[in-house]
Amino acid sequence: MRYFKLYKPFGMLSQFSREMPEHRTLADLDIFPSEVYPIGRLDKDSEGLLLLTDDKQLNHRLLDPKFQHPRTYWVQVEGLPAVSALAELRAGVDIRINKKVHHTLPAQVQLLEEVPDLPDRDPPIRFRANIPTQWLEITLTEGKNRQVRRMCAKVGFPVLRLVRSSIVGLKLGPLDPGQVEELDAKTLYRLLEIPR
Repeated sequence: MRYFKLYKPFGMLSQFSREMPEHRTLADLDIFPSEVYPIGRLDKDSEGLLLLTDDKQLNHRLLDPKFQHPRTYWVQVEGLPAVSALAELRAGVDIRINKKVHHTLPAQVQLLEEVPDLPDRDPPIRFRANIPTQWLEITLTEGKNRQVRRMCAKVGFPVLRLVRSSIVGLKLGPLDPGQVEELDAKTLYRLLEIPR
């Protein structure tokens, strides 16, 4: 089995197939064996930690909702969230998924006192001098489509930048966008807290 962690860049699809000629995909990195595939997804506008493997057991353990493994995101939002907005996110909010209302599971949410040490985004985030921004750390145990963005919008704070920083104990680390690190099974399963 082969295991890779990738810093998925902004603007790249979490798949190998190209839907439109202008799309950037994982195939553009030209470094993965043909049999590996991504576990889960990050949308085109999100960045950060993405796992790729040919290990079907690991895929099942990380994607089956019953296991509720934590995923942590660094989220830059427009505006300064009030205590009440953070409390709403922690308790769970109603968002629309496939035209149905979904009440999100409780989340861990905290304000980050310092801006995460991340590479500059290309293209850069829009800057408006009269509107402050705030970084949050949000940990979820479910993974609905564009969930973090929908949750933050629901409480009135649009997402400007979204970076997945960890999956359980596996951290993004010092990778730059587009960089890949191959991992051994023993280390990866230990970091993901999955028995073998």
